[in-house]
Amino acid sequence: MPLNSLQDLYVEHIQDLYSAEQQIIEALPKLIERTSHSKLRDGFTHHLEQTRQHARRLEEIAQRLGKPAGGKKCKGMEGLLQEGDEILKESGDRDVIDAALISAAQRVEHYEMAAYGCARTYASALNRDQDVAVLQRTLDEEGETDKLLTKVAEGIVNPDAQRHVERPQREREVARSDREVRP
Repeated sequence: MPLNSLQDLYVEHIQDLYSAEQQIIEALPKLIERTSHSKLRDGFTHHLEQTRQHARRLEEIAQRLGKPAGGKKCKGMEGLLQEGDEILKESGDRDVIDAALISAAQRVEHYEMAAYGCARTYASALNRDQDVAVLQRTLDEEGETDKLLTKVAEGIVNPDAQRHVERPQREREVARSDREVRP
């Protein structure tokens, strides 16, 4: 679709966001399955339900615009989710894997927040007040999810993952001090 007006750009953003949300809906169950911390699993499960609602909101906006919600592939989200898929294939300590999954999920959230912020700004400039309210609500929910992920990372997952680094480091330090004491 040619971008000849702000309206065209707005429609393009709504379709791009819809594609992104559909991709996330497909990806989140894999994260939920792989996650070992219950708080993180609960957060991903809750966000899956929110994401389904976000997609429905975008469908409503597209309907008001008289355009299809689908038809565009969000390549940015596709790339972010491919990175997440790589983490899912990794072996290693489950706490460290959970920390990596949070990092991947936060990249997704930040991408969404930027995209929803732009769409909301376009809706405002086009005097689409109902859309502004809907997009702001979704933007707020994406921000809340990002904050929750940070809280789970800092309060639970990262400290658990860090313990696995500290133990071998302490063992190396003890071994080094034993060697230094011996003549």
